Amino acid sequence: MSELLPQARPLETLEDVARDLAPKVRETLDAMEERIDAFLTSVMGESFEERMKRIDLHLGAGGVDAFGMDPKWVKYGYFAAAVLYRHYFRCEVTGLENAPAGRVLFIGNHSGQIPLDAAMIGSALFLEGNPPRVIRSMIEKWTQTLPFVSTFFCRMGQVVGVPENARRLLESEEALMVFPEGAAGISKTYDRAYQLSDFGLGFMRLAIETKTPIVPVAVVGAEEQYISIGNLSSLAKILGIPALPLIPQLFIPGGQLPLPTKYRIAFGAPMFFDGDPDDDDSVLEEKVWTVKTTIQQMVNDGLSKRKGIFF
Repeated sequence: MSELLPQARPLETLEDVARDLAPKVRETLDAMEERIDAFLTSVMGESFEERMKRIDLHLGAGGVDAFGMDPKWVKYGYFAAAVLYRHYFRCEVTGLENAPAGRVLFIGNHSGQIPLDAAMIGSALFLEGNPPRVIRSMIEKWTQTLPFVSTFFCRMGQVVGVPENARRLLESEEALMVFPEGAAGISKTYDRAYQLSDFGLGFMRLAIETKTPIVPVAVVGAEEQYISIGNLSSLAKILGIPALPLIPQLFIPGGQLPLPTKYRIAFGAPMFFDGDPDDDDSVLEEKVWTVKTTIQQMVNDGLSKRKGIFF
């Protein structure tokens, strides 16, 4: 009886399947790489590789820098950011000529619940800047506890915001992005939209110590991408995070995406400060107040000129 039944074909091994799929996967990845290259070239007017050659990256033998930045990751990160920059938030940028070569501190207002404002500022400087810059953002220490996110930030060149890291980068003539409002700025509720929170003093001590110019940056449009009506501070404390905003749109289908607000980013004229980095807080507060009021005025100017949130 068994002779009349069809003989079962032997199952293919995992190695056989992988061998068959490998060329197709490689072909798909190559096609994706070509599309990414073509898109970035159309945005920048030159290839990603050509633009990166104009930046001193201080790469080590392993192809990454001392802080873990990997140009391969940077390419894909800027591709994703460029899509948002050009087509989703439709960023309008002014004052890019104010971004100098060499060491510089970009100091900006912070908002939007997640740091898309930092990504758009970085995109403006890399995609349209002359010279192009790969900026380093000073990120919160608690982000290093997040799986995957901490690795992504590291490979994209972002560093934990401690004075030692910032000082090393500036001494290497890098560009740093600092948001002195910190978590209080990014998680503010809508009733405080475009009202700058208190600035920390650390960036001013750093600027004076390293003789670094400060370029004020104002972002209009990020406040409305996620509308927060409250902060669940008690729960945030339990979870070990700075804030837990209450955002009603997250409960609407599709509301997990940020609203497609129009970003307006303005770079102000460089500001120079001298003195003693170890001066009393009262002395530094006057200098910090000058930077903060400059950014607030730039924000107010941007708000007065826009015709709508989405256009």
